[in-house]
Amino acid sequence: MFIQDTIVAIATPAGRGSIGVIRLSGSLSLSIAQKITYKKNIQPRVIVYTNLYDNKNEVIDEAIVLYFKAPHSFTGEDVVEFQSHGSPFVLDTLIEQCIGLGARIARPGEFSERAFLNQKIDLAQAEAVADLIDASSRTAAKMAIRSLQGEFSKRIQGLNQSIIHLRTYLEATIDFSDEEIDFIQNGNVIEQLKTIVSAISDIRGQAAQGVLMREGISVVIAGPPNAGKSTLINRLSQKEVAIVTPIPGTTRDVMREYIVIDDIPIHIVDTAGLRESHDLVEQEGIKRAIKEIQNADCVLWVVDIQDPVSSQDVNKFLSVDLPKNIPIIYVINKIDTCAHSSFSFADRDGEFSAKTVYISAQSGEGFGHLKNQIKESIGYQDNQGVFLARRRHLQALDQSLNCVQQAAIELNNNTGIELVAENLRLAHVALSEIVGEFSSDDLLGEIFSTFCIGK
Repeated sequence: MFIQDTIVAIATPAGRGSIGVIRLSGSLSLSIAQKITYKKNIQPRVIVYTNLYDNKNEVIDEAIVLYFKAPHSFTGEDVVEFQSHGSPFVLDTLIEQCIGLGARIARPGEFSERAFLNQKIDLAQAEAVADLIDASSRTAAKMAIRSLQGEFSKRIQGLNQSIIHLRTYLEATIDFSDEEIDFIQNGNVIEQLKTIVSAISDIRGQAAQGVLMREGISVVIAGPPNAGKSTLINRLSQKEVAIVTPIPGTTRDVMREYIVIDDIPIHIVDTAGLRESHDLVEQEGIKRAIKEIQNADCVLWVVDIQDPVSSQDVNKFLSVDLPKNIPIIYVINKIDTCAHSSFSFADRDGEFSAKTVYISAQSGEGFGHLKNQIKESIGYQDNQGVFLARRRHLQALDQSLNCVQQAAIELNNNTGIELVAENLRLAHVALSEIVGEFSSDDLLGEIFSTFCIGK
């Protein structure tokens, strides 16, 4: 795809630094570099240490200049990088000079977008660029690198090849539908469909782990007042983020903190104690608490071991408002004040799940078990995710899986090879949206607009 504009942007973070990088991409990149450096002999992939000049022939800075000739560059176009000192004044002056010589400021993510449009990377790899920059843990960074190197894309392409092969066979049999030949049996079509369903399900499971590592999970701490919820968030975050007092109802608003547990990013939310109250401020805090619970990936329901509540008391607040697919971990707190065996949810009413954890938020006892229960409740499995993924990838995989399963239903009902082939075509289209073979301009705009400028 031929793009005429030459774009420019600062590729390093805003602020002062020892080094600042200016990136140019487009047909004018080399000529702009030659004019700013007064050098006509800038060679591809050869480092040039030189002065940079403004339009008044005054030295702006000393810098390293790198030139990558198309198509051997990140974007597939002529690319020039100026590596100067990281003074905001110097970088802004260089940007002004580039604009005066014909470049324009790049949009967010436009360098990566051009790499995609020029077929240097596919859409999943382009998204992995942003994911690597935003990675919040070592594991997430490793998974982003695998996606950037094409691990996810190869799996999708392999699935598409299997679907295309089966589609080709089925569509070829349509012309011979009157023949007394069992093409379905001879072509082992049913087994191929089962294999494709299994493969999509496997990738979907790994992609779900990738989404988890990319986005993190929302864990909401809830329960009655004075159960130790604020002490719990302080212990999990390893700092004093919430006020702790013996007075019930101290927490009136939502308290948020970002933590990492075993490389899993977690957005932990402390909420107001849930109880009947005539205090308007506390009522508002309770409303906000229930809203957070409704949007949680996991709920830690915390109670004082010496002041337990029955399952009816819990359900009074949660049965209507909490979606059934949200896991609850019942946290029996303050075990340092009495024997663990004095209370058990499992002994009361028979309605609680087995996910009951005894802890002391004050001393930290039981926190290893609590962390394991959190990971288990969200379906985290060590070493299962090999690449990062996004919600749209899961949606595309789900759509593809539904189409292949529908194809199997059509085949079983003998409703016609045409319908089976059409469902496989739709599955192919859904998978192809992941790597960008079929992508609307709106989708591309939405994806790349989230990138930082200069990338």
